Amino acid sequence: MGESDQIDRQYANGEQVMKLLTGAPGWSTSADVIVIGSGVAGLTTALNLRSYGLSVLLVTKARIDAGSTKWAQGGIAAALGPGDTPDQHKKDTLAAGAGLCDIKAVDVLVSEGPEAVRKLIAQGAVFDKSETGEIALTREGGHLRNRILHAGGDATGAEVSRALLAAVRDDSGIEIIEHALVIDALKSEAGKVCGVTVHVIGAGSRDGVGRALARAVVVATGGLGQVYSQTTNPSVSTGDGVALALRAGAKVGDVEFVQFHPTVLWRDLANRGQQPLISEAVRGEGAILLNHKNEQFMVGKHPQADLAPRDVVAKEIFNQMQLSGQPHVWLDATKLKDFEDRFPTIYASCIANGIDPTKEKIPVSPASHYASGGVLVDLNGQSSVPGLYICGESACTGAHGANRLASNSLLEGLVFGARIAAILAKDLPPQEDPIEDKKTMLLDPKILLPLQIAMSEGAGVMRSETSLRKTMQTLEELSKLTSKEPRIEAWEASNLYLLATAIVKSALIRTESRGSHWRSDYPQSSNKWLSRVIEYLDKDGNWYSEVEEI
Repeated sequence: MGESDQIDRQYANGEQVMKLLTGAPGWSTSADVIVIGSGVAGLTTALNLRSYGLSVLLVTKARIDAGSTKWAQGGIAAALGPGDTPDQHKKDTLAAGAGLCDIKAVDVLVSEGPEAVRKLIAQGAVFDKSETGEIALTREGGHLRNRILHAGGDATGAEVSRALLAAVRDDSGIEIIEHALVIDALKSEAGKVCGVTVHVIGAGSRDGVGRALARAVVVATGGLGQVYSQTTNPSVSTGDGVALALRAGAKVGDVEFVQFHPTVLWRDLANRGQQPLISEAVRGEGAILLNHKNEQFMVGKHPQADLAPRDVVAKEIFNQMQLSGQPHVWLDATKLKDFEDRFPTIYASCIANGIDPTKEKIPVSPASHYASGGVLVDLNGQSSVPGLYICGESACTGAHGANRLASNSLLEGLVFGARIAAILAKDLPPQEDPIEDKKTMLLDPKILLPLQIAMSEGAGVMRSETSLRKTMQTLEELSKLTSKEPRIEAWEASNLYLLATAIVKSALIRTESRGSHWRSDYPQSSNKWLSRVIEYLDKDGNWYSEVEEI
């Protein structure tokens, strides 16, 4: 029996690795399906579940409109333009993924993508039009055709969120709980996820820790950008769903592939947390990258120059910063026409930080942006734990490989959210009762800042065995700072610690450079690494790794 068989059997008795320390639940509720997260993945899943007549409990960490989706600037990629095809979209996705894409997952993404976008439009999403009245399509890094739909110039995510939220709010079969952190999965004696523990912030009938039961749970909690000191992700992006899945015994894959967006507005080294994003679409419209010698340094580095895939651009910006000793490079958008109208959000961010992009170069540097990996799932979003489904950035479908192609993220949420709903409608098991688990953990919130700094310095854009082992040593020291005071900050810090550990362990195992994983001590890609690194925890909390050929 192989190691994979052992781990699957290990959780068949319902045991979890551990849970976060909480108080006793003071309330309870139930639904057919619990959806955690209110970005494009969660909202799409919830609406599709309702189309099959299933009741939904939608739990979201802050306000229902506060997730990462509304911050998405670029748009949605889909083969909708004249002469474009899903096959061409597939080729660009595979090229960006640097040999590690799951081809079946990519086929699903690009072939079901156009219809998913049409459905979104039918639900009320309004995209920008050309002068002829057709949907305006633009280009971003890694795309060889104009296939990016955008709304409000650079406010695509906000429009997608608006349209989906309006539909959700109009559906009485969806119960919404805002300002609620989902802490852990509940499992039955048979090992199936049958609910979650939730902590609601605020007064009312559901205040504090409660228990929600369901026939299936869908995690759509977004990314983990807050594991780094500088990120484009909002403060809620602490990887809660991926950490929950790990503690429930699920496998994660590709977590070493953290995409750093190459062009994030540089303000000051003291600025931490969410940073203003300068969309690739700005370069798609003609803006150019310059170093401190005023040279177009991407020319000759890649056939697509400034519109090369994100990992290529981020690495070269990092190189330029190392050569110059400066904390940023420049993005020159001064020759773009109607910048304020085309990119109103970006324009406002620049002006707020004392920069007029129509007259001045914009200082930019890479920052943590997107997790290409996550909880390992099949083509229907099923994790390695029965009853636990994952969608969006929290999932590892394999569609992104080593580096997500620009604007495929919103598309992934639309496509796989619909697939999860369809499979649950077809085969939703009966409700099971949870069993009690005694083993708990909780880390002190004081670990957060040193964890973020260590990850940015040792496991960021550029890594090496030395930097990664130093980071791991820091994480091991931080793990000793435990807490007996359950609260939001401690739960988030504990989640980020698990994710940081998984990233560093996987990055150490992959002794090559590929996609968004760059090892200075192994600068070349290797065919022996056309494999996925998988991490999981056993019932005693010990880490295990597998290497699986693609």
